Amino acid sequence: MSSEQKQPPRTPSMIQHFITGGLSSMFAEFVTIPIDVTKVRLQLQGELQGHSATGPPKYRGMLHGAYVISQEEGAKGLYKGLTPALLRQAVYASLRVGLYGHVKSFFKGDSQEKELPFWKKVVAGATCGALGASIANPTDLVKVRMQAEARLPPGQPKRYKNTLDAFKQIYRQEGLSGLWKGVGPATQRAAIVNGVELATYDHLKYLIISSNITSDGAPAHFLSSFATGFFSTLFSNPVDVLKTRMMSQPSGPDGRGLKYSSTLDCLVKTVRSEGLFALYKGFIPNYMRLGPWCVVMFMSFEQFNYIYEYLSDA
Repeated sequence: MSSEQKQPPRTPSMIQHFITGGLSSMFAEFVTIPIDVTKVRLQLQGELQGHSATGPPKYRGMLHGAYVISQEEGAKGLYKGLTPALLRQAVYASLRVGLYGHVKSFFKGDSQEKELPFWKKVVAGATCGALGASIANPTDLVKVRMQAEARLPPGQPKRYKNTLDAFKQIYRQEGLSGLWKGVGPATQRAAIVNGVELATYDHLKYLIISSNITSDGAPAHFLSSFATGFFSTLFSNPVDVLKTRMMSQPSGPDGRGLKYSSTLDCLVKTVRSEGLFALYKGFIPNYMRLGPWCVVMFMSFEQFNYIYEYLSDA
């Protein structure tokens, strides 16, 4: 083979995607966590009060919520739960992104088809997301608990001093299983989000490039990731509301939740008390987080891959 002959593109290794997926997701988490904090507060606002709630809500939308949080708690209030959020992405994102390409290869098998069908990509993404979320659940639980601390009545001491203390307290009071509280809705959400997110980005990028709309570069990555954020939010918001409520609820001496006994119980009580649209509480801040999150994550993911391959060839 001539040295000038064009080499076929190299297939990224699992290790490469573990590293680049984790780094890009941690970067996206850092950029967008103020929106996530606001989203959690909005989703928990008026929980199970229904029409019995008196007075105006504390947070009147995302911008007002972010303003109130920054005024009452300072700028650091918008970054509550950052440490467990980064820990979660280091585990969760590394697994879901690192495994995705290889799970796709498993589904493709010996098939000669040029591109895997979209539905198989959805199944591959959902599989990786569910696996990653089930393993990383303790970090997600601590993040939600710490973000919800501000809901405690004035004068009541905080439950957790810091991230490490939160892990210790939850383990001591609720046992090992307490760290996996809410794993059902968390895994369901992750399967939905990843099934939609990874497959949509992957397939849209393929369609944009193969249709010669633009080449494989920043414009293709931006268009694909921007659309991906909307579809991910649309399908995941109801499960996200249930997950947030299951994880943030107080526990009794036996470690059982005091408000909801299961995901189904949480769903029934939420809809009965607050109506069906309660499942889309926080949709705008959720999209305003997932939209930029997807853009930052996927575009930085592509760049981290370029850097990784450059350093590997150096």
